[in-house]
Amino acid sequence: MKKLLLLVAVFAIFSCKNEPEVPKDYVTLSGKIENKNSNILTVRSRTFSKTIKVNEDGTFKDTLKVEKGVYYISDGKEGTNIYLENDFDLKLTLDTKMFDETVKYTGKGAVHNNFLAEDALKTEKLLNMEFLTSLDAAGLEKEMKRIRKDLNDFYNSQKDVDSTIIASKLKDIDPMLKSYTRFASEEITIKTKFPKGTPSPTFNYENHKGGKTSLADLKGKYVYIDMWATWCGPCIREIPSLKKVEEQYHDKNIAFVSISVDKNRDAWVKMVTDKNLGGIQLHFGGDNTFSKEYIVSGIPRFILLDTEGKVVSPDAPRPSDPKLIEMFNELKI
Repeated sequence: MKKLLLLVAVFAIFSCKNEPEVPKDYVTLSGKIENKNSNILTVRSRTFSKTIKVNEDGTFKDTLKVEKGVYYISDGKEGTNIYLENDFDLKLTLDTKMFDETVKYTGKGAVHNNFLAEDALKTEKLLNMEFLTSLDAAGLEKEMKRIRKDLNDFYNSQKDVDSTIIASKLKDIDPMLKSYTRFASEEITIKTKFPKGTPSPTFNYENHKGGKTSLADLKGKYVYIDMWATWCGPCIREIPSLKKVEEQYHDKNIAFVSISVDKNRDAWVKMVTDKNLGGIQLHFGGDNTFSKEYIVSGIPRFILLDTEGKVVSPDAPRPSDPKLIEMFNELKI
């Protein structure tokens, strides 16, 4: 009888060990962030959003019930794509000082997400706008064909990655490259039309302080022009950086000119007053000649002219870009 009970017990244990594990109906997401920017992470899609607390030491852990798919995880300053599926047990590590370069996943579901991290770095390297816009039209076309083949080969080689991710990536190649080609082609056209030393198109616009100001009025100074509007989010985000640069160079031989293309003149007047905007604040008054000459299809757009009113850069770095100060230093402004 004792032998029989022992056999039953052994069989029961063996059966339990071989019983398939029931998949979880949620994702476990944990990890550690070095040099954290904030105390929270946000995971979101168009129909989903969840905030995860980040501890003082940078560690975090939470569970999420999700629909299978690609989400965006952000610390409020930077972010990256993440693929989530219930039953995943993911651990994420990264250092915010080198965000994209240090994103690494381990655990169940890691293979799909390490692919996304690698893809982000690869795409950024391939689509280097500084390099693409240095080409001529024929060179750009040739380079885009090379990039298309490189991405196709890369995606098709990922046999362990979820097929829906790969299918989506393959589908997005052409629209993405068309967008970059359009932007790069425009930049190439601008640089071809306005090589360094080309006399700049002129303007004569209403000044917020009264009267009008023309480009001729500024002869003898470098001129840094900001084409903007009150309704333009990226334009507004550049204002704090522009103010810092203006303050840094307030006693230098350079004029900071902001040209509003607002159709609503009152909105321009109000914002300049309310935000105490510095520099020379002008309104285009419905005259698009200057912006059309410079092929301004999107704002903000920054233009740098020399003391003779000739082009230094028809598409200069933004105030938030350290390259702007580097450019000023090279010119010894």
